[in-house]
Amino acid sequence: MFYLLGNLTLSDLLAGIAYTANIVLSGSTTLRLTPALWFLREGGVFLTLSASVLSLLAIAVERHLTMARLRVAQPEQRTRMWALVAASWGAAVALSALPALGWNCLGDLPACSTVLPLYSKRYVSFCVAVFLGILLAIVVLYARLYRAVRRAANLRPAHAAPALLKTVAVVVGTFIACWSPLFLLLLLDAWCCPRACAVLYHADYFLGLAMANSLLNPLIYTGTSRELCRAVARLLRGAGGCCRRRGDERGQRDTQGQGAGTRGSGSRSGRGGEAVQG
Repeated sequence: MFYLLGNLTLSDLLAGIAYTANIVLSGSTTLRLTPALWFLREGGVFLTLSASVLSLLAIAVERHLTMARLRVAQPEQRTRMWALVAASWGAAVALSALPALGWNCLGDLPACSTVLPLYSKRYVSFCVAVFLGILLAIVVLYARLYRAVRRAANLRPAHAAPALLKTVAVVVGTFIACWSPLFLLLLLDAWCCPRACAVLYHADYFLGLAMANSLLNPLIYTGTSRELCRAVARLLRGAGGCCRRRGDERGQRDTQGQGAGTRGSGSRSGRGGEAVQG
């Protein structure tokens, strides 16, 4: 599970980098980009966001396969973990590469998307359907997991089930809150005339909200894991203790330096007084 959480964090970090590059290369710079560079710019965002969403699905699958059976993951199951990681990135690469491989509107400009000008409206609708399918799969897996925990006779339902329900609600609720506006906008883009839907020209706000999910994912999964919370607390305490030790060492050096200077000036004053007396 920690490997999958690390994979999620990596994809979210790369999503932030790709989105920053997208902003830098937007505006007037867009007119100087070739179609290949434009597909690379947008494909980077699609790749990392897709990897992030698919990582959420991989975590749901792993939790369902281990927690629903109430068994600790065995060492040989690490192969399954690497398979989930490889599958999430492979599917993300395949999904983001489709426009550059030919599924675009370069030869049919009326079929172009308004939000993503060189992307075909059919491709945009396909991506929305894929992401909605992933969301449905995550909801189903966590619902089955919750039911399995409720039925378990060796757990205390008064504590375990509500805690799991809280985690599921936070994970799924955050995903829906961050992604639903962008999904609705892209569906509107596929079926609405641009002149009749002025909101299509303000897509940056909707994409920024979806990017916020990548910002919140590490916080959510860290906050809902006692092991990760303790590990982060130890890191912060260790960093704070290191800073305090360095500050104390600097303070001791400064105090020693001031003490040496005071002794030196006192000895010089004493020798000056003896000279005057002489």
